[in-house]
Amino acid sequence: MRRQMWTRKTVGVATAALVALGAAACSGGSDDGGNGAVDGEGKTLDVWIMQGTNPSADTFFDEVGKAFTEETGAKLNVEFVEWADAHDRFVTAIAGGTTPDVAETGTTWTPEFADAGALAPLDDYVADAGLGDDLVDGLVDAGTYDGKLYGMPWYAGVRSLVYNKEMFEKAGVKPPTTWAEIESAAKAIKAKFPDKTAVAVPGDAEFTVYPWVWGAGGEVATQDGDTWTSGLDSAASQEGLSFWTGLAKDGYSSAGATTWRETDVLDAFAQGDVGMAVMGSWTPGAIIEANKDMKGKFAAVPIPGKDGGIAPSVLGGSHLSMFSTAKDQDLAFAFIKLMTTGEFATKWGEQAGYFPGQKSLLDETLKSTDPLVAPFAKQFVEGGASVPVSPNFGAVQAKLTTSTMMQSILSGSEDVPTASTKAADEMSSLLNGGS
Repeated sequence: MRRQMWTRKTVGVATAALVALGAAACSGGSDDGGNGAVDGEGKTLDVWIMQGTNPSADTFFDEVGKAFTEETGAKLNVEFVEWADAHDRFVTAIAGGTTPDVAETGTTWTPEFADAGALAPLDDYVADAGLGDDLVDGLVDAGTYDGKLYGMPWYAGVRSLVYNKEMFEKAGVKPPTTWAEIESAAKAIKAKFPDKTAVAVPGDAEFTVYPWVWGAGGEVATQDGDTWTSGLDSAASQEGLSFWTGLAKDGYSSAGATTWRETDVLDAFAQGDVGMAVMGSWTPGAIIEANKDMKGKFAAVPIPGKDGGIAPSVLGGSHLSMFSTAKDQDLAFAFIKLMTTGEFATKWGEQAGYFPGQKSLLDETLKSTDPLVAPFAKQFVEGGASVPVSPNFGAVQAKLTTSTMMQSILSGSEDVPTASTKAADEMSSLLNGGS
């Protein structure tokens, strides 16, 4: 995914089928504060949407534009922006006061732009529309900065434990529900398939690391007042890191995985060379696209906590945010509500392969028995997590703090206590505005 998020707070994409199951809820008719109709006659709302998430985006927004005009009388002007260019464009627009009225903001960008004073709070609009209790908690957490909501949950994905059903059956093991069972399954798979990777432990995939920190009871980072402190070096976090990297040390992963990214994990899994791996709910379609022979041969389970239950997993997705430069904020929220609730939220999920940010749209999905739907949905709702909601978290990502730690451990150059202490010190410094 292109945007990600993290700090532990439990919540709630899978394939298109996943969201297609969650149909329902009223269409997002937009009101002024949720009550009076908005009169946008003669006005135009400028919106930025990231390009590439939805392959049918042009047609989708043609439909949205018609519905928006019918509802408000206003015209919709949508500009598609490449993810790679978007952050710099936002920064430039914020500095020059030329931001759009509404834009899709990646979950790690929302607190940054809110801190810069560029976004308008949405709390009153959400409350007046009666939507507060129906929004996915993890996305709300990621969109909340300094006690106010600046990012309306739109869509998200989550990672779970994906496994090769054929390899599991031939090795005589069942999908794991605890860490001990993961280790036992890995041992059995490696014994049955010595030339395969029993479990992929990638070194350059930070979002596959945090479930083991959280699953052991640790924290990525916590905030006390204005001060952030990374918890990667706590005893609990080190236990989780030792378990995860220990699977590689014991030979169940691959030496080459030390430098693997999530795309490398997907490629190897799609070729039938991996028994299990932490992978995104948006990846099943890509796995089958890469190798049609894999259809029906893999499934998923929520990532197990140390002794059972669900280990929180990183949610990644997008908000819709209203910029403080919006000339008509009622009109801006009318669009936000139209997009993030009901019919259009469901349709976007169907086309793009992501979960909507509205709980009521997931009810039917949670009843699914599809092995590539239900586990991700359960992880999404019961075991999703957000990143530290800090305007400086992008600096942590840019510095590759977690990946550097992982590669040091996997390569054997540093042990877990040493590497995690260095990572925690660096993360704390960066989150507090240091370098």
